[in-house]
Amino acid sequence: MNVDRARGLRLGMTDAEQALWYRLRNRQLDGCKFRRQHEIDRYVVDFACTERMLVVELDGGQHQEQQDYDNARTRYLQAKGYRVLRFWNNDVLTNIESVLEVMMEVLASPGPSPQPFPRRGEGARLAGEIDE
Repeated sequence: MNVDRARGLRLGMTDAEQALWYRLRNRQLDGCKFRRQHEIDRYVVDFACTERMLVVELDGGQHQEQQDYDNARTRYLQAKGYRVLRFWNNDVLTNIESVLEVMMEVLASPGPSPQPFPRRGEGARLAGEIDE
């Protein structure tokens, strides 16, 4: 069921998703294989590296209105063993090098980061410490 949805999402990627995908595809980031609009059970995530159990989500303005859904989704993915990183679209479009640097740090670490969950506009958010 989600396969068709994922295929459609790949065709309609946002500018931020396209920019990040250009830097992740073909194992460009630490040799890791990333998949875009990847299905994990009942969810389709923006990017996933299943080898290192990392999910990367890009958030636009619509995510302000769906925080409860995003939080539940994050908890589900974490229960499956994934680490979930969230970035604002604007961060990817204006400072992609910092986004990639954060991703590299998380990929190099053995488990969830102890860093606090930054507020809107403060860069990456490791979704292990969700503001509720």
